[in-house]
Amino acid sequence: MQIKHLIQILSAVLQWIESPDVISAAIQSGRSESEMIDGCHALLSLATLTSTMLFDNLLRSIRPFGTIHLLSTLTCEVVKAHTVICDEEETWASEALDILLETWSVILGRTDTDKDSVSTEGISAASGLFNVIVDCHLKAAAESAFDDDSDAEYFHASISKRDERLGSYALIARAAADVTVPFLIRLFSERFALINQRNNTSDPTRTLEELYWLLLITGHVLTDSGEGETMLVPEALQVGFSDILEEAQHPVVVLSWSIIHFARQSLDPEMRTYFSPRLMEAVTWFLARWVDTYLMPLDATKGQISTPGHEHGQPRGYKLSKKVLLSFAGEHNQGVLVLDTIVCISMMTLNSYPGENELLAVTCQKLFVALVRRRHICVHLVGLDSWLDLARTFANERTLFAITSRLQRSLAQTLVCAASGLKDSEASNQYVRDLMGPMTAYLVNISSRNDLKAVAQQADVIYMVCCLLERLRGAAKATQPRTQKAIFEMGCAVMAPLLTLLEIYKNQSAVVYLILKFMVDFVDGQVIFLNAKETSILVSFCLRLLEIYSSQNIGKISLSLSSSLRSEAQAEKYKDLRALLQLLTNICSKDLVDFSSSDELDSPDIAEVIYAGLHIVTPLISLDLLKYPKLSRDYFALVSHMLEVYPEKVARLNREAFAHIIGTLDFGIHHQDADVVEKCLRAVNALASYHYKERNAGKEGLGAQTTDSHGSNGKLQDGILSHFLKLLLQLLLFEDFRMELAGSAADALLPLLLCEQDLYHRLVQELLEREANPTMKTRLASAFHSLTSSNQLSSSLDRPNRHRFRKNLHGFLTEVSGFMRIK
Repeated sequence: MQIKHLIQILSAVLQWIESPDVISAAIQSGRSESEMIDGCHALLSLATLTSTMLFDNLLRSIRPFGTIHLLSTLTCEVVKAHTVICDEEETWASEALDILLETWSVILGRTDTDKDSVSTEGISAASGLFNVIVDCHLKAAAESAFDDDSDAEYFHASISKRDERLGSYALIARAAADVTVPFLIRLFSERFALINQRNNTSDPTRTLEELYWLLLITGHVLTDSGEGETMLVPEALQVGFSDILEEAQHPVVVLSWSIIHFARQSLDPEMRTYFSPRLMEAVTWFLARWVDTYLMPLDATKGQISTPGHEHGQPRGYKLSKKVLLSFAGEHNQGVLVLDTIVCISMMTLNSYPGENELLAVTCQKLFVALVRRRHICVHLVGLDSWLDLARTFANERTLFAITSRLQRSLAQTLVCAASGLKDSEASNQYVRDLMGPMTAYLVNISSRNDLKAVAQQADVIYMVCCLLERLRGAAKATQPRTQKAIFEMGCAVMAPLLTLLEIYKNQSAVVYLILKFMVDFVDGQVIFLNAKETSILVSFCLRLLEIYSSQNIGKISLSLSSSLRSEAQAEKYKDLRALLQLLTNICSKDLVDFSSSDELDSPDIAEVIYAGLHIVTPLISLDLLKYPKLSRDYFALVSHMLEVYPEKVARLNREAFAHIIGTLDFGIHHQDADVVEKCLRAVNALASYHYKERNAGKEGLGAQTTDSHGSNGKLQDGILSHFLKLLLQLLLFEDFRMELAGSAADALLPLLLCEQDLYHRLVQELLEREANPTMKTRLASAFHSLTSSNQLSSSLDRPNRHRFRKNLHGFLTEVSGFMRIK
């Protein structure tokens, strides 16, 4: 009955999508596309609700072919319309194509058992569809070759959208890999031949644009996106050629070598004229994905090729086919030769394409990152003359290449990461010293110049300083155990220069921000490795950094500024303060060992450093700045953490700093972000719990800090704990409280009730006296009584009692919150 029902649905929508060529022509002539779009949605729903075999067979009862054949024919027509329209706006063809590609992804992206049910006719349909896709896009690419820049970007407008479609195209290609990969080989061979005909008088622009597109689609067919992880050879490429055991015959190998040989031609100065920045971007992107998938994969070097879960039922020769794919660029020194070629291409790109930011970004952030991702490749990498040339060029502080300061950071991080391939820690640390030493020396020299104030504000000097700071950041971000020593030495060498530069560039927000961000990354990488002496050096420097920044920025955002300038100034402070909070948080992550008994030195207490940092930073954080969500999360995460771990330090803060923290907590409890509210409730819980436990032990607790405070409205409150008790009851009873925060609210409310019992009873009594409805009054009195008396609640703050109070508060809110908020 279900199958009959689905067939009836399919029969009903056929008139909207069949025949596809007729329907497409009618729409392009002015007919509404709504029915056709609905028909595409119907196919997607049918594919989702059925197995591949059932989906294909639905149409066979009313047509001499299967549903997949119809899907293929329909997709072909939509692709043709899509590539002809080429409009930047979303069109009916673009919408229909997305739906149909999702349908193909459902069919071809199922489990392996379901994939086997794709019929021979279905595989043939996928093969024919891929050929049409490629032909249409090649034609569109060739026709757009002479358009102006804005029009020529029809396929490049949205990278994520482009890659999503290319990924779907690749899935279709792999369904018939034995046909589609040889098809791509033929297309590449034809266009490579045209480019290599140096006497050819025809304009190669069309061919180059076609090659750009072919490189993109081939990269998707041969590889899967690793999302930062090392990629694996797509299984379809292994199964599709399981009977091919010789490396030289394997289509994937043939296609890969063809593209590598083509990429190598960019090293020839005569041929380089054909490699536009756009084409080189596609070449570089392809190499980055190819490196991650095929270049000297680790399991191939072990000689053991296996795929968990596929030991049975795979075609004969499946494992051998996979071994061919994994080893063809790793055996007989071929992998090292390819690695050398790729490094040379990357170096050439940095030198030959100045100002081409997209190309340079792909080179630095994709290709170089892929090269250093695996240690066994780094072992070969650091032995190449080409890599050492790159490192020596980079080590010259005045050789900045023509890349942005951000890409300087990425390149530095990559070069330092490669140190993992050296034989031991001593060699790795020396490699980093040689790489970063000239840069640290430059900063030391420039900071000690007598004419520093005069030269520092020159544009080229500012640019140089920014680039070198980004390089320091990159090295710091690449910290690993075997290079930690050299990077710590680097950081220590620039500590004094950084303080000098912070004072010199106090009005250059970009430089100030980079100094702060370097310290964030430096502390993050170093803090888990440091001993007492090194920790003392680090935290002392951080304190001095904070003090200088504070002295330069207190009151800097003036209310007398125009609204636009004030907004811009706040945006700058927002970035800086986030960096400062991240710095303090990273110091917090240090395992806070008590070094006070160390024979080496009297090391400072890190907790005190953090609170001193908070004392410096908090006055800079206005309530307006806390409206920035990311800054709020960072700030309240740090405050709640420190109050929970070191509440005893609160009593030592001066009254102004303490009041400021309390005022921000008051603000945060009313925040729209549930995560911020939860952190503030945790902080209040920590404050009240500490005071209650200390007073019960006969100690001072928060002492005078509890007697008065200024809330967020600037008015004097009658007491910190009483203020938060009133605030929390107001939130629970009369405001739009989120029940997912009930547990954190209960944890904060219990110690407040225990500390302020008299106030709590008075507030409850006042609330009951204001209730005029006797029924509601009785109900409310019963709920308040149950809150503090049911479930054998005691005056303890141990875990079982907190759990009982959580249950009580949940029942209380369920009982009274509805009618209280109505009032």
